[in-house]
Amino acid sequence: MQFSKLAESYERLEGVSSRLKMIELLTGTLKESGAGEISKIVYMTQGTLLPPFEGIEFGVAEKMAQEAIAVATGFTKGQVEREYKKSGDLGLTAQKLRSESKLKSMRQSSNTVSEVYDTMMRVAKTSGPGSKEAKIKMLANMFASSTPLEAKYIARYPLGQLRLGVGDATILEALSSMATGGRGAKAELEAAYNICSDLGTIAETLVSGGMPAITAMHVSIFKPIRPALAERLPTAEEILERMNGIAAVEHKYDGFRLQVHKSGKKIRLFSRRLEDVTEMFPDIIEATLNEVHEEKIIFEGEAIAYNEATKEFLPFQETIQRKRKHGIKEKVEELPLHLFAFDLMYLGNKDWLREPYKRRREELERILAKGKRILPTTKIITSSPKALETFFEEAIAEGLEGIMTKDLEAPYIAGARKFSWIKLKRSYKGELSDTVDLVIVGYFLGRGGRAEFKFGGLLGAVYNQKRDMFETISRIGSGFTEKQMVELKELLDKIKVKSKPARVDAIVEPDFWVYPKYVVTVMADEITKSPTHTCGRERQEDGTDVGYALRFPRLVGETAIRQDKSAEEATTTKEIIEMYGEQKKVGVKGS
Repeated sequence: MQFSKLAESYERLEGVSSRLKMIELLTGTLKESGAGEISKIVYMTQGTLLPPFEGIEFGVAEKMAQEAIAVATGFTKGQVEREYKKSGDLGLTAQKLRSESKLKSMRQSSNTVSEVYDTMMRVAKTSGPGSKEAKIKMLANMFASSTPLEAKYIARYPLGQLRLGVGDATILEALSSMATGGRGAKAELEAAYNICSDLGTIAETLVSGGMPAITAMHVSIFKPIRPALAERLPTAEEILERMNGIAAVEHKYDGFRLQVHKSGKKIRLFSRRLEDVTEMFPDIIEATLNEVHEEKIIFEGEAIAYNEATKEFLPFQETIQRKRKHGIKEKVEELPLHLFAFDLMYLGNKDWLREPYKRRREELERILAKGKRILPTTKIITSSPKALETFFEEAIAEGLEGIMTKDLEAPYIAGARKFSWIKLKRSYKGELSDTVDLVIVGYFLGRGGRAEFKFGGLLGAVYNQKRDMFETISRIGSGFTEKQMVELKELLDKIKVKSKPARVDAIVEPDFWVYPKYVVTVMADEITKSPTHTCGRERQEDGTDVGYALRFPRLVGETAIRQDKSAEEATTTKEIIEMYGEQKKVGVKGS
């Protein structure tokens, strides 16, 4: 496929306001690709070169891309920079300057999708002395041989600013439509994706072997499994009722969720977002080699800083300091980690996901029986609400954030939020005081004292999994530091779009729309009904449409953006509705 054709498809996708139309367009594009090429189109549409766990980054800065545009078009670096400041979009800058280029002799429209992708991969892998100049030369050659429209997406791609708003669920539905003519195969495709976390592999497998090859996919070492997620309930009685009267109850640690993959002496660690973080945690690697003697294993745990002298767990604000690319050795000595393992996913050559929790846990405890740095989470099995409450209070007293209850008979449900896992945190007990994670879908200009920052607040949304849509729930106007306002304005300007993204459902209009990418943590006094927000919106008896909103929302956290969560991992519409119901119960009890 010529890259010009993919660029035209992206241009149409960018202008689409309907998610169904987006799926239709993407299906048509995927149908025209073949084996060996479809994975590249999928990765490019995701804005990546490979899945996050492969650790391949473009390594292209804005200034570098500007220099490449200047070389390719004959304009000076100053002219490129001025045009970029005017448009605020390096893709539009590249498109305009390519169309006005005085270098008319340059050949155009010669790039195939594979050539663009393969060149970007070479750019990403180029390092060492002279790498900057080599990267600029490769990018400039691509710009020079492109049409203006191709140049637009060649500029945006390595900067992570495609602005298509296409999520994983949209790609899965398009793949289903491509293979079967409808969206009915999405569930099977998603199940396969949940155990390999690689949409490119899913696409290639589908093209080469059809749906039988998809259903035959299995867990593999060093291909991270998408993590199981927990629901929430506020009382021990409700939790045990959901668990058919009996449950395993584990301490919930506020640290780094790590998925450990071991084959012989080779070990890789993956984060909650499935990024390869192996290099960051040499102490966990060493402990795995010394304490986990199984030849092949995948297990999951929570890494948390622990004071050996006082036997205390340290708060997350201290543990987070361990996530770094530099000064790792010093931090290992200053903040040693313990890994508290809570689930077994693969052992020997067997997939353990389908085994019941009690069987997985028994085997995990056997494997870690002599561990010192890697230990099973503290656990009880109980049918007593009082015992569960006591265990919860003990966890809080130890400085932990709460407990996790698990259905003894349930399999490990990768990539899904189900009631087979239910969390109870201190903040769920009583009126709404738990934080929620919202996706930024727009922002407002600053007025009054914030005029100088050109930033006045955010439009936040939750994720509706059934609709694969982001539904607004709040304007967020407080809790920002001056530094955060500057940082947010700079980040959001790079992902601004002209009109409401296709996967955003909103009545409120911000000054600027952005495509759903960044997640922030918000505290609010309560959840209320609202006619101006679309979260869980339903038709009322009087004919009006009413959704849910947050009352007095404010940003929390030292850093504005949550780096560990993607947009689709934000708080869901379903969770908000459940939290509203629990909030009402508390109100009744206290009245």
